[in-house]
Order: sequence, then C-alpha cells, then structure tokens
Amino acid sequence: MRNLITLLVCLITGLANAQYSGTATSVDDSTDNARMIRTIEQSLNMFYGEHSFQSNHDSIIDALNYEASDVPMFSDSVYCERLNVMNEMSPFHLDCNEQTLKTIKFFVEKRRGFTRVVLGRSKLYFDMFEEKLAEHGLPIELKYLAVIESGLRPQVKSRAGALGLWQFMYRTGRMYGLNENSYVDERMDPELATDAACRYLKKLHGIYGDWNLALASYNAGPGNVNKAIRRSGNKLTYWEVRPYLPRETQGYVPNFIAAAYLMTYHAEHNIIPAEATVAYSQLDTMCLSKGVHFSSISTLLGIEEEEVKRLNPIYKRSYIPKSDPEQCVYLPLELIGQLVSNEDSLYAIEYSKYTKPTTPTQTTTTTNTRPTNTTPTSGSYQYHKVKSGETLGTIAERYRTTVSTIQRMNGLRSTRIYVGQRLKVKKSATTATTTTQSSAGAKYYSVRKGDTFGKIAQRNNKTISQLKRLNPRVNIDRLSIGQKIRIR
Repeated sequence: MRNLITLLVCLITGLANAQYSGTATSVDDSTDNARMIRTIEQSLNMFYGEHSFQSNHDSIIDALNYEASDVPMFSDSVYCERLNVMNEMSPFHLDCNEQTLKTIKFFVEKRRGFTRVVLGRSKLYFDMFEEKLAEHGLPIELKYLAVIESGLRPQVKSRAGALGLWQFMYRTGRMYGLNENSYVDERMDPELATDAACRYLKKLHGIYGDWNLALASYNAGPGNVNKAIRRSGNKLTYWEVRPYLPRETQGYVPNFIAAAYLMTYHAEHNIIPAEATVAYSQLDTMCLSKGVHFSSISTLLGIEEEEVKRLNPIYKRSYIPKSDPEQCVYLPLELIGQLVSNEDSLYAIEYSKYTKPTTPTQTTTTTNTRPTNTTPTSGSYQYHKVKSGETLGTIAERYRTTVSTIQRMNGLRSTRIYVGQRLKVKKSATTATTTTQSSAGAKYYSVRKGDTFGKIAQRNNKTISQLKRLNPRVNIDRLSIGQKIRIR
C-alpha cells in the first residue's frame, strides 16, 4: 500500500504540478495527460477516503453480536484491565479508582450520542493533532483534551469567553500568538490553536512534571493549582492535590480519562462513529491575494456557503480579508484544484457582487409605463456547451451575466452542471476572444497553440520580466492552450 501511495504522489507531482502550485493552468481534456491526471486524482482521493475512515469497529460489533439498541456494561475489573493496557502505552496516569470508574460509566450510559459525534469529527482533526503533538514531543493522548474542552467544535465559545477547539481565553491566546481582529480570530484556527495548545501544555508539564497536574492547570490556571498544592501539604500528584482544587477541576482529569477510554473502546460499547463528511488528509489550502466572501467561493464552485464556513472557522464574518501574509482557505482537494484553476474568475465574481458600482435608476414622471420583460425571447439567447473545469460562476463571468440569471433561463434548481451540458445564455453578451478585458480593468490573453511566454510578451509589447510580474503564479515553461495570461 505504501508503494501505491508513493507511485500516485510521484505521478501527480510530475503531471499536475501546475495545478497545485498555485498556477492558474488548464489542460486540454482530449489529451492522455488530462485523463491520466483525473484518474490519479480520483484514485488518490478514494485512497484518502478509505484510509481515513477505515476502522475495525464493525468487525468488533459483529463479533460481539450486538443489536443496535444494546448498551453494554462491564465489570469494574474489565474497565481497570483496559485502563491498564492504555497505561502501558502512555506517560499519563490513567488511574482506575472510584471516581474514574464512576465517570466512565456515566459516559458509557449518558454520553453515547456525544461520543458518536466526536468520533466522526475526529476524522477531521486527529491526524493534524497527532502531527503537531509529535512535532512538540508530546504524548499523543493529549488529542483527547480537545474532546472534553470543545467537543471538537472550533467555533464553540464558553460562558467565560474561552473559544476554539482548545478553549483559549483571549489573554492566554494572545500570549501564545493567537491574534484577533474584526474578521479573524486565530483561536478558532484549528492548526494555529493546536500549535499554541502544544506549547502551553509543554510549559505546564515543565512546571509540574506530572501530566495530570498539567491538565488540571490547563483547566484552572497555574495559580489555582499552586494554591491547592500548598493546601495539600505540598503534595505533587493530582489525586493527592485533587480535594483542594476547584470543583470543576476535580472532575476534569476523570473526564479526560473517560473520554480517552471511550474513544479507544467505543466499539466494545456498541458505539458507531457518526459519518464524517471529510478527513483532514483530504483537505488542501489556497492562499488569496484579494479579499473574498464565502458566497463568491460558493458561487464559483457550486457548493453550499455553510460548507465553506464549516471548513474555515477562523473567519468571523464569512469573509476572507486581504492581508500580508495572505489569508488562506481550506477545502477538499478537488475543490482547491478548481479554485486554483479559476482564481481570476473568483476575483471577478467578488468584484461583480461586492465592488462593482451600480448605476442608479432614473425616475420619471410618466405614469403610463409598461413593465419590463426580463425573460429573454427566443432570438435573444444562444447556447453554451459546458467544458471540463467550468462552473456556473465562470460561465456567468464569461457572458457578463449572473449565476441566478443562467439558472432562471435554464430552469436549474442548483448550481450543479456537467460536461457537455448545453446552457442558454444571453446572446447580447460579449463572449471571450483571444484578448479579453475584465470589468476591473485587467487585460488578459488566451494562450494559443505554439505560444511561448516570450512570444506573448513580444506580441503585447512587454518584456518577459514585466509579464512575469503580472503573472507571479504562472509557470512560464508550462503553458496550456486556453490559459489566461494577464497582460495589463
């Protein structure tokens, strides 16, 4: 299997490098390379999906002959034996005592639905958690801390104001480099917040030398833990200090142990993970040079705006602001590929929806006016045949119309279209020619057969260096027919 992954990655790197390096290129669908690239992409995505979601829980449940309604309970000795197995592989003290057993039984009986949901959400976050924890040399079990902190919901906010997967307070977040402004709160960024949590937990463990006390300090703050240590007679283990901790913190480590236990032995308790829509390994990013609303991405790619929001919790207002360094968007691999190939179209949609000034309507005193017929007559439209990589957003931009207009003209209930589909578009619109000019004033040239970067520069009275500055993401040695090159 490892050899298969290596082969697929090498082929994609060699054949589709332009697509994933930020270069807005397109490939002729009739070529063997294009078909091979699509085949490789599909194979790799299928592997990621199968690899990310595979689990042995079905076989365990089948072997135990559970019915869907069964809620298995076990003796204390079984729970303790399983915790001992976990202890052998962990630097934590997953003690099996009265409080731990009580909490585990409560989770097993009363928190089954919660466990199903976080098991599903874990597909999106645990791979990344494990990578970050490994980078910082921390125990992998700390991934379960986010389960009890946030239920793996990056946008959840506590009554005290803690926010994100790791529930950082504002001041603590700032101490560890998590910034906030009107559009962005980095406490909700899964990767940035996880890195900050790793650094914070590493510091806490350095103070106490005990992971359970470090967890207690994460919850209550070092000041409260230090007070509890003094009141306990300077004891240095969590269970000795626990009676002197705040009430919430007294239950914090037992909750952590119960979550770790149930996430490990969920199948034995007949708990099936909720379906996960996407795994972390199936995501990629693209950084944007201009400010973009989620709705523009939704329009271009034909996906729900809510899905863009779910995968990009860092943004507070469904808007990705322009900044330095550039802000990035997370989406599934195949959608990032489409976004890279149609970046100029994305900015054109954004301009049309949010920036382009509207012409004020003139009022008249004439009362004998007739309503305007917005439905095109049979002689006012033409047909467009959908090509690979096109979306309603890019087609609307080409014909200088809107997605909703094309949907209305064609009776479409969604933005989904397919290659070869014939769509009605307004005949009066100006279609793309060899050289096009966008409404924002930028001018583009469509690459033709035999064109090179040097020829395009010469034909448009530019030097190669000038053309490079206008097209920083373009691979000048790998141009494709139909590719748009900015010339002004």
